[in-house]
Amino acid sequence: MKSILTAFSLFCLILVSCGESSGKRDTSFLTDSVGRINGLQVVISNDLWNSPVGETVREHFAALTDGLPQQEPIFSINQMNPEAYDGFARTYRSFLHVSLGEEDIVKYKKNVYAKPQIGIFVTGTSEEKLVELINTEQQKMVSTFKDGEIKERQRRTNIALLDVDSLRERFGISMKIPAAYRVASASDDFYWIRKDLKSGTTNILIYEVPLSTIGNDSTVIGDIIGMRDSIGSGYLPVEDDGMFITEEAYAPYLFASSIDGRFAYETKGTWEVKDQYMAGPFLNYAVRDEDKGRYLILEGFTYAPSVEKRDLQFELESILKTTKF
Repeated sequence: MKSILTAFSLFCLILVSCGESSGKRDTSFLTDSVGRINGLQVVISNDLWNSPVGETVREHFAALTDGLPQQEPIFSINQMNPEAYDGFARTYRSFLHVSLGEEDIVKYKKNVYAKPQIGIFVTGTSEEKLVELINTEQQKMVSTFKDGEIKERQRRTNIALLDVDSLRERFGISMKIPAAYRVASASDDFYWIRKDLKSGTTNILIYEVPLSTIGNDSTVIGDIIGMRDSIGSGYLPVEDDGMFITEEAYAPYLFASSIDGRFAYETKGTWEVKDQYMAGPFLNYAVRDEDKGRYLILEGFTYAPSVEKRDLQFELESILKTTKF
């Protein structure tokens, strides 16, 4: 019996060694991860959570989401003591593990306890070092978690897709859109795709404009607002002669981004129907397409009164980012 156990142990050691030498880790035995979209498990002791370390975590990971008409955090945080972090609790899809230790380091790991899963381990020799590490790495950590959530949202979308092959014929693109959406309006130069909610809708707009429509850095935001307002007032029907425009009271957020490897202006802000009590968030990508002398415009906007809109907009973002030329 002893020789059998010894042989088995040696066999297991060989398997592990082979896995490590090939750079690949076998994750087939892992259970499926769980968790709502944009949820984040923070594994941290109560003492650290109630200290400046916890304040720093909340400052960065519960920061307000850009471009929403109401205050919503970028992640919904659930704090858990390390002693309770075992069994089912370890299957959460995204987790941040913060602890005191013998070194100052941040480690990014995938599929540690479940799959798919992203875990970030922050270890510091003091509370001051933990705060320093989190402040230094926060942008990368937030982006890592968000990218993982985008992939998860897209994975769920792929379960059932809407057939929109006409997008390839008209705009030279493909886009993965959930089957719950429908084409509300389609013409040679404008597509409007929407999903009905219990109270309201989520919407996707696709159109193109000449490259000259959006100018240099000093006029970009004004040019994008003018473009949106022109298309909104011309193509989106609103009762009582209202106009679908960018909300005038707040300047939208503008970022440099990319879609399918192409440069894009990413704009987040609030739309409104002028002189009516209708408004909501929008996300707009103006994708530069030199080959065709155009900007391809991809926009997602939500109308859902009295409903939290972070995850609705996040779904739209995940859809728009599936665009392929």
